[in-house]
Amino acid sequence: MFSGCGTALVTPFRSDGGLDESTHRRLVRRQVEAGIDFLVPCGTTGESPTLTHEEHLRVVEITVKEAAGRVPVIAGAGGYNTAEVISLIADIQKLGVDGILSVTPYYNKPTQEGLVQHYTAIAKSTSLPIVIYSVQGRTGVNVEAATLVRLAELPNIVGVKEASGNISQMSSILARVPDSFDVLSGDDALALPLIALGGRGIISVISNEIPAEFTQLTQAALAGDFATARSLQKKYQALMEANFYEANPGPVKFAMARMGLLELAYRLPMVTPELATQRKMEAVLEPLGLLHAASVPASHN
Repeated sequence: MFSGCGTALVTPFRSDGGLDESTHRRLVRRQVEAGIDFLVPCGTTGESPTLTHEEHLRVVEITVKEAAGRVPVIAGAGGYNTAEVISLIADIQKLGVDGILSVTPYYNKPTQEGLVQHYTAIAKSTSLPIVIYSVQGRTGVNVEAATLVRLAELPNIVGVKEASGNISQMSSILARVPDSFDVLSGDDALALPLIALGGRGIISVISNEIPAEFTQLTQAALAGDFATARSLQKKYQALMEANFYEANPGPVKFAMARMGLLELAYRLPMVTPELATQRKMEAVLEPLGLLHAASVPASHN
């Protein structure tokens, strides 16, 4: 149902801490004009845990309006309180989204049976297609292949964003889930190998910076043109790594600020990357021609 390259959109803020709606509109338009396949607002790359309920809905609303039906919009809605997630999804559904990306409960680390019951309750609460987001390194809980097989039996659980970093697990999932179930990479550097195994694409961080180029890589791999895909992977591998010099979305927002795309602003506990990280990021961006001469270098504060 969802395939190709989707961008896990950053959420732009102003220096006063408010939501930068005009920049968000521009960023969404930039993505669509670059040929992105779908958009994912209010995921964890969008600093969603720091958004109020009203802000969360506003970011999704703007994304849907700017996308204007040209690409699907999969809104982030996850957390460790199942009832609150269901309530948020009910409000999001009114905005005309095409699906939901729901990260596994974090901190309370449910069992596999707990995950099944959590996602079953969510699925029964909405008619929207749901993509599970499995990212053990952030949440402390892994969604095992057997669990995904069970959840894939529910008609509106349609896929998984797989960010375990475990190629063996990804291969096991692909071998066991139905062909209709979309397995998407949650790691930019692993999109190419996952597609080679039968995955259908990526929910990407790097496409915030280079949407056209990473969509080209993804589509080349999906078309079996692995020579083109490998060439692009080689060109942008350093940037894929640089985006995780510190916790996401710290580096990618810094890069976008240096590209002149947004004002460098985070919400605590996220802060500006350390000065050494900034310099390392610039050293990656410069040879790619991504530094914007008019952008203001970030301070250490």
